[in-house]
Amino acid sequence: MRKVIAGAGLLGVAAAALVVWNLRGTAAAPTAGTAARTASATATVTRQDLVDTKTVDGSLTYSGSRRVTTDAAGTVTWVPDEGAVIRRGRPLLRVDRKPVTLMYGKLPLYRALATGVSDGPDVEQLERNLAALGYSVTVDQHFSYATYLAVKSWQEDHDLPETGRVDSGQVVFLPGAVRVTSARAEAGERARPGQEVLLVSDTERIVHVDLDTGDQELARKGARCTVTLPGGERVAGRITTVGTVAKEVRGQDRTTMDLEITLRKIPRTRLDQAPVDVELSGPPRRNVLAVPLEALLATRTGFGVEVVSGGSSAIVPVRVGVFGGGMVEVSGGGLAPGMKVGVPAS
Repeated sequence: MRKVIAGAGLLGVAAAALVVWNLRGTAAAPTAGTAARTASATATVTRQDLVDTKTVDGSLTYSGSRRVTTDAAGTVTWVPDEGAVIRRGRPLLRVDRKPVTLMYGKLPLYRALATGVSDGPDVEQLERNLAALGYSVTVDQHFSYATYLAVKSWQEDHDLPETGRVDSGQVVFLPGAVRVTSARAEAGERARPGQEVLLVSDTERIVHVDLDTGDQELARKGARCTVTLPGGERVAGRITTVGTVAKEVRGQDRTTMDLEITLRKIPRTRLDQAPVDVELSGPPRRNVLAVPLEALLATRTGFGVEVVSGGSSAIVPVRVGVFGGGMVEVSGGGLAPGMKVGVPAS
């Protein structure tokens, strides 16, 4: 699943160093302190801030997947198309040509609402929706005669039996507008109480990443990132959810964690599950010594750089740190800002 930029991890740095060493025409890696011919090109050791970056695979999808059930009984006569967006007051499906209507609210419709029910937040939730749909009603927790009349008026407008009573066969409460992921019932089927009829999601686009647990230092809630979408569109994002459970990848010797990213703008593509590239950044390393990645060499004992001074040069050992922006953190070997190190000639 993960796609690693060269140099983003220790193995990537080692591979890049070996390639660079071969490009510079030396048959065997030198030992520390070995004299070498003067490099054909040089770069300067600098002191700067570095940020470790990696690009990983993700998928563009929708947040908040949930199952929709209803207590409507009869024959399913209509279901929405996949990808359809359903808002307050619109049918989620039709049973015996009667709509099962979406209304907004976090509390499920756990009892029938009618004259005589005890006061409660579920009554207020129904009244708030009726008011938003244009019906005259006082929004409180009491099912009054005005509420009864508003329900009857709503039922008349939707060709429902005008009983003044609302139950879970007529209405489904969900937190907001939903996008249909798939229909679990088909027209012509018999609907039964409690049946799952739709799989839906929120309408907000997010990016999901199965991140290797070894890269969890990059998974900081609130951290910014960049997402490259199909067609090359680049969109800024922010990590909003970091999973806390490690999952084994079947058939692979690796574990992953969930990462969700919210986008700063609506992407042009409307494809669900579209593959994307996500550039993640770790915490910055402040005021470190850095050289271009191509200056790094693989030696028999680790890593080194070719320090150039006057008309001669020598390979000195270094320890490597983070990679970012084509530079790599180095320490040891008596390095100091302003020194020259060998790089391949361009």
